[in-house]
Amino acid sequence: MHTVTLAADWITIGTGLGTDLKTLIFKVFIPVLCGIFILVVGFKTRSPGPTLMAVLFAGVVLGLSLSINTIGETTSDTINEYNNGGDGAVVQGDQ
Repeated sequence: MHTVTLAADWITIGTGLGTDLKTLIFKVFIPVLCGIFILVVGFKTRSPGPTLMAVLFAGVVLGLSLSINTIGETTSDTINEYNNGGDGAVVQGDQ
């Protein structure tokens, strides 16, 4: 008889779907929603001021969503550095 571990296969499938869903949200849905936001604000207000602010706000949101991996890696590195005690240097006032 063959031993089959089904849970491992489901976990792998779930991880793959989670990664694909995260990529879909951060690289497709958020940029599309930013574009829709700009168009709605532009057509509703018909004024350059609010439209320009919408473009700036959408640009910030889009930039943060596209750099989420870099932000996560930096945060993980910082946490690991603090967990390992850093380089042993004591900053004045940090005692």
